[in-house]
Amino acid sequence: MSAPDEAANRAGRTGPAAGSAEPSGRVEDDGPAGTASSAGSTGTAAGSTGTPGGRPSGLRDPDRAVRGLGALTLSVETLVLLLAIQPIRLLGGDLGGSAIGVVVGLAMLAVVLAGCLRRPWAWHAATVLQGLLLLAGFLHWSLGALGLIFAGVWAYVLHVRRAILG
Repeated sequence: MSAPDEAANRAGRTGPAAGSAEPSGRVEDDGPAGTASSAGSTGTAAGSTGTPGGRPSGLRDPDRAVRGLGALTLSVETLVLLLAIQPIRLLGGDLGGSAIGVVVGLAMLAVVLAGCLRRPWAWHAATVLQGLLLLAGFLHWSLGALGLIFAGVWAYVLHVRRAILG
């Protein structure tokens, strides 16, 4: 590393100084998906599906991105379930203490599963959660409607997971 590069690194900057090349001549692929890296390039784009070790999705960490999507979906489901209790009660729903307990239990299960999505079984359990929410439609029709909506959203999340992770 040259003296200007060391001074730039001490000043809090990372990488080479402006206008200078990296010592190894290697160009990093920090750009958008599909840009080629000159280090070990075989003539195809780094983000293409034909590159060994390439990222077909263009994401730096596809597992993390998919887990984030699943966790976000389950978090929104939790919020909607908890916020739905009072309007159902006010609009003539016969939600007793046990039915409210079921809704809160489903919401808490969604929170736990959102935190466990690193494990493969949690994805299956979250699918079962959608079925349980559909069954909660027997307590009140609006819970069944929420079950249909979130089952559709969860099916899309699983589709995206399959498309990204293969």
